[in-house]
Amino acid sequence: MSLIQDLGARLQAAGADLPVGELVAALDKLRASAALLSWVRQQSADPLGVPELSGAIEHLEHAAYALHVVQDSVSGYLAAIGLGAEPAPEARPTPPEPVEPVAPGAPGSTSAAPAPRLRRWWAERVAYLTDGAPADPATTTISSDELLRSVARHTRAGDRTGLRRALTGAPAPAGLGLSALAPALLHRLASDLLGHEPRPADLPALTRTAREPVLALLPKLPPALVDTLLAQVCRVPRPADPVPPHPADTAVTSGVLVGVLLRRLGRDPEALAA
Repeated sequence: MSLIQDLGARLQAAGADLPVGELVAALDKLRASAALLSWVRQQSADPLGVPELSGAIEHLEHAAYALHVVQDSVSGYLAAIGLGAEPAPEARPTPPEPVEPVAPGAPGSTSAAPAPRLRRWWAERVAYLTDGAPADPATTTISSDELLRSVARHTRAGDRTGLRRALTGAPAPAGLGLSALAPALLHRLASDLLGHEPRPADLPALTRTAREPVLALLPKLPPALVDTLLAQVCRVPRPADPVPPHPADTAVTSGVLVGVLLRRLGRDPEALAA
């Protein structure tokens, strides 16, 4: 092997050893963690480490860019000296995997365990709310928009089992994302149902319309949370609850409320895609 070929082989090996894939995976997990904390901290004045995570994400993004530049430079140099090297394959970001801290000494507290543990946490809470047995969560990815349509379909059908299956099969960040999508939709649907913008005087009628259908699908849900969400739709100020609701409770209830109002309006959940 000539000196140039030996140099090329060493450069190719060095390029292949660059931890691009590991860095991209860490970046995806940090992004998922930041998204999850952003939803959780809505009920808290404590920033819960979100600013620090944002800084870490920015540093990792710069590092990922620098590694890609190194890969491109190595490939370009090898091509320039006539070795005709193929450009290093670009690492594709994987779907974000949620992360949950594992207590020291807890079963499964390995580096590969956090994502399934967080999905199990979400699935267990959904199972409790729907008064059913926890199901094994699916590993498929789904967006919050797709999940909302699925929740609305099962809500319209009065299918508690299907509702539980749809929610437990979603990753926690997608499920918690219902809390962000639902408020504007609920206000719009309530306006269509009432024939005008929801007002404080409309709260009793809206409560009679939506409360019981929600509790029929979520029998373990604290009923006061339904009242709180409907009060927000009608712009009725309510005293702050000294004990904030469980983040999953708000997300799930919001999605089910959307389905209940769609059913009262006789609309198909697919209309939410518009």
